[in-house]
Amino acid sequence: MSRVRLLSDTLASQVAAGEVIERPASVVKELVENSIDAQAQAIEVMIRRGGISLIRVTDDGIGMDRDDALLCLERHATSKIRTAADLATVGTLGFRGEALPSIASVARFRLTTREKEAVAGTEVIVSGGRIETVRDGGEAPGTQVEVRSLFYNLPARRKFLRSENTETRNIEHQLNLQAIAHPGIGFSLVRDERVVFQLPAAKTLRDRIRDLMGNELLARLLEVEPAEGELRVRGFVGQAGVSRASRAQQFVFVNGRAVENPVIGAALKEGYHTALMKGQFPVTFLFVELPPAEVDVNVHPAKREVRFRDPVGVREAVVTAIRKTLESDRSSWQEQFRAPSVPEIPLVRRAEPVPPSNHVAQPNFPVEIGGLATTGDRFSPNEERRPVGEHHFRILGILNKLYVLMENAEGLVLVDQHAAHERILFEELRRRMEEKGVPSQRLLLPQVIELAPRDAEWIERNLPTLQKMGLGVEEFGRHTFKLESLPPFLSGTEPARLLQDVIDSLKSASNSSSPLRLGEEMIAKTVCRHAVKANDLLRQPEVEKLILDLLDCELPYCCPHGRPTMIQISLGELEKKFGRKM
Repeated sequence: MSRVRLLSDTLASQVAAGEVIERPASVVKELVENSIDAQAQAIEVMIRRGGISLIRVTDDGIGMDRDDALLCLERHATSKIRTAADLATVGTLGFRGEALPSIASVARFRLTTREKEAVAGTEVIVSGGRIETVRDGGEAPGTQVEVRSLFYNLPARRKFLRSENTETRNIEHQLNLQAIAHPGIGFSLVRDERVVFQLPAAKTLRDRIRDLMGNELLARLLEVEPAEGELRVRGFVGQAGVSRASRAQQFVFVNGRAVENPVIGAALKEGYHTALMKGQFPVTFLFVELPPAEVDVNVHPAKREVRFRDPVGVREAVVTAIRKTLESDRSSWQEQFRAPSVPEIPLVRRAEPVPPSNHVAQPNFPVEIGGLATTGDRFSPNEERRPVGEHHFRILGILNKLYVLMENAEGLVLVDQHAAHERILFEELRRRMEEKGVPSQRLLLPQVIELAPRDAEWIERNLPTLQKMGLGVEEFGRHTFKLESLPPFLSGTEPARLLQDVIDSLKSASNSSSPLRLGEEMIAKTVCRHAVKANDLLRQPEVEKLILDLLDCELPYCCPHGRPTMIQISLGELEKKFGRKM
């Protein structure tokens, strides 16, 4: 007796629906994407009981005639592709023709649609994948889809749904993604007859972010200026130090589609590098745009993942865009200290270099009042010093033997002297090592290490880079290498583990990254030990030189560990705190 049997059409549809429709949020995603593809300018989503009882999506798009309304409920019926070649140039959000029949097979489904010029529309009612009613409808132009009793005929799937609040949050997240990706479209969400949000069509992405996230977050975002070419990266990213403990506010879009992609995720981490604290994730609203033929969107059933034809090129573009954006923020920080301030603030010129030392000399003249070191005339500017660069600010004092208080054109600035000195020493040591290479220290007993074939091939191709990093590696047979020397800051590390870490780290780094990337964590730890500490009292020239050297750094606003070095409190904020301004 044959054990292989052909599934019924109904059961096959329900099984296939499980790949596309996971929860109510999946229904909302598919229906909203269809509305966007239909050129809708306003989309309303109404839900009850977290979408389990009812999901209704209404749009003002182009609508459909009766034939298309019936045909769209057939599996793999679509208006968006015609041939296999069209898959390489998909420019719409939907294209496989699976969403509507999948939804209709696991719910009580109602579709009403009408073209703008048509006198009457069409209403189709489906229950569990079977069409029950087809008749004329009198709805407004556009399309309305109602999905009731989701998974009513699949109790095993229904019991895996979360609470109503959790499902509602997932739906809201999906709508937020679509709203960010398409700011020119109005979106509204109604939950149990209560309006959750109503977003009018926005002129720019900046306006949409303000409507969704508020002015406070928007003020801490930097706009990414797109470079010329077929591959463009645009959007907004958080300033250095603006991060979250999860990827909850890391929004990435490829050709208008919200995606999860490890290539872009690694590029974001690479672009921020020391501007991000360990374990934190940047806040991004990032759009990657490239020709459709360069990206495969037909990888995941729910189209969450994409694959790039040239992943290295995409990674380089994202890394470059992030770095340039952070560098532009550096210029704005420096401008705050170049702008003329109030007339009584004297001009501070660069002081003569102070000989570096591990121990900062203790001055014998500061007086502390309640933890604030008043400086008297010891911070008065010395105009006789040879000016190297000019900045407008006034040093007010030292708070708690750690924070330098300054006044500039914007208001009050607090500088963490330890974090600031860490950044200065880190960039100085890294620059010195890049110019001269990393010194190496020979091992007493060379280590012979055998690697996997792919890793061995990678080592062979990158031997010059490894040697510049101070790793004395040479071939010692098939897939085998001899490690003879290490950089001093990596001494004591188990060689085999070290070499594997080197391979993994440099594989994930972009081509434009420093070959010393592996050693930067150790450099950061080293400078942390040598930087000035809390309770180290600094002389006037030392404080001035600290601030001026910090402003000359590549990333002056964070230490090598990603912590902020300085905080600006604007005059407007101070006026609000004191009730002078509403």
